[in-house]
Amino acid sequence: MSVLVEAAVESLDAALAAADGGAHRIELCADLAQGGTTPSEQLLRDATSRLSIPIFVLVRPRPGDFVYTNAEHHVMLGQIGQAKRAGAAGIVTGALTAREEIDQLRTAELIVAARPLPVTFHRAFDACRDLSASLEQLIALGVDRLLTSGGAATAAEGAEQIRAVVAQAKGRIGILPGGGITPETAARLVRETGVREVHFSVKNAEKVRAVTKALTAL
Repeated sequence: MSVLVEAAVESLDAALAAADGGAHRIELCADLAQGGTTPSEQLLRDATSRLSIPIFVLVRPRPGDFVYTNAEHHVMLGQIGQAKRAGAAGIVTGALTAREEIDQLRTAELIVAARPLPVTFHRAFDACRDLSASLEQLIALGVDRLLTSGGAATAAEGAEQIRAVVAQAKGRIGILPGGGITPETAARLVRETGVREVHFSVKNAEKVRAVTKALTAL
């Protein structure tokens, strides 16, 4: 089984290390310790000039919750435009309402701004009250991929829910598990959920090599 490895990084050195370790795709971020925010345009330009693998860009204007003001929403739309001009291959973003539901209007606007690039809805999904209903809303909106830990602190803990999400999705949206994935948990998570991609933060090539080695044993 071929499993795609996406590495979340917050520096050029980490991006280069992830690619050297065998990552297939980069999610470029800033401030991963706070869950990640939008990286600088210069970092993206530096990364795209040095890497041949696709670079998806996180668009999240601040840490904290995913309920945004009108001003923050417009900042996000602008950040998507900057990311596209700087060579991003995909956009990772999302927004919720104060009722812990998908903000369908704003998410739709983010998707329109991102096109023709693919869009990943990030782990804001895990904060939704009704994961099943939220999944159907994302599919209807045309989101290409969903990053999720199954509503748990880590993807390993949320494996049962991730499996349910994969079953409900029926191939209509890609499911990308993320959250605390390690070389020790990656292969079991793939076996238990049926996903074909995994996502984890990276600072050095060794972690990517270890996860890739574990996955090749599947």
